[in-house]
Amino acid sequence: MWDFEIGRSVSIMMRTWPFIVFRMIVYFGITLAYIMATGTGASVGYGVGHISTDPDGPMSFALWGGVVGFGIVSIAVYWIREYILYVVKAGHIAVMVHLIDGRDIPGGQDQIAYAKQVVTERFAEANILFVVDQLVKGAIRAITGLLGGIAAFLPIPGLSGLVSFINTVIRLSLTYVDEIILGYNIRINSASPFETARQGVVLYAQNGKVMVKNAVWLAVIMWGVSFIIFLMMLAPAGAILFLMPGQLAGWAFVLAIVFAWAFKAAFIEPFAIACLMQVYFKTIAGQVPDPAWDARLAEASSKFRELKDKALASFGGSRWDTAGATP
Repeated sequence: MWDFEIGRSVSIMMRTWPFIVFRMIVYFGITLAYIMATGTGASVGYGVGHISTDPDGPMSFALWGGVVGFGIVSIAVYWIREYILYVVKAGHIAVMVHLIDGRDIPGGQDQIAYAKQVVTERFAEANILFVVDQLVKGAIRAITGLLGGIAAFLPIPGLSGLVSFINTVIRLSLTYVDEIILGYNIRINSASPFETARQGVVLYAQNGKVMVKNAVWLAVIMWGVSFIIFLMMLAPAGAILFLMPGQLAGWAFVLAIVFAWAFKAAFIEPFAIACLMQVYFKTIAGQVPDPAWDARLAEASSKFRELKDKALASFGGSRWDTAGATP
């Protein structure tokens, strides 16, 4: 059914336990911030609402206070996303790449310092990695269309709804492709992260059927686990809000989603990345980027064209052939 080894991925996660703990601290810390900000905002709103002459004022203000608190934390998370990508995600991926290739890595907290050094060597600044990541995500959307849009032209009645569903599944299954390309970037150890990312995207596209098949299987597994986690998180989220005003009970549902997101980011996400990197590295072994796919992506995606432009600029304006060879 799938080409990744679940046991091997679990082993990689266990060997990178410092990063799992680090992820738990970061993502569950964010969850705690959501809870505190939402609760504080609701409490303040509830108190302010008593000033209002409206009998429903306390509850109304409490609800809006919770919304404002939730929104403030969301904005803060948005602004620290580069740091999370640079230190938490990229560092963990760097260590996993080394383990997949059978290379030794330090243990304990030295593992985090070692990974940060590896990432810094490839991406001098967080914003460079962030730009590469955003361009790769944009290019991946084009791959989704190129791989999944073909069925739309088949003359089968009633197929449009099925095609739409399939394309949605494919899009959701490609969530971690940018992390896989980041792993390829670190593994190749090239001097140009933009050019290596370009090659990695093309290699992914030309092996799209294999990669998407595995990504879909993995997505199904992850959705099932995430749903179970969400149901489990309803209980503690509801307990936290038990003492809050009754109309705020709906926030238990929201906080359960945040709890499930934190658990997914800390545990399920690295497992998925380890699985897909196994498949990707094995599938592309001995291959070079296909010029035909390079051209198709350049035609279909402005983000991919921008990625190529930045890769070209990194070589001082020199040109490379479409198979990925540098001058």
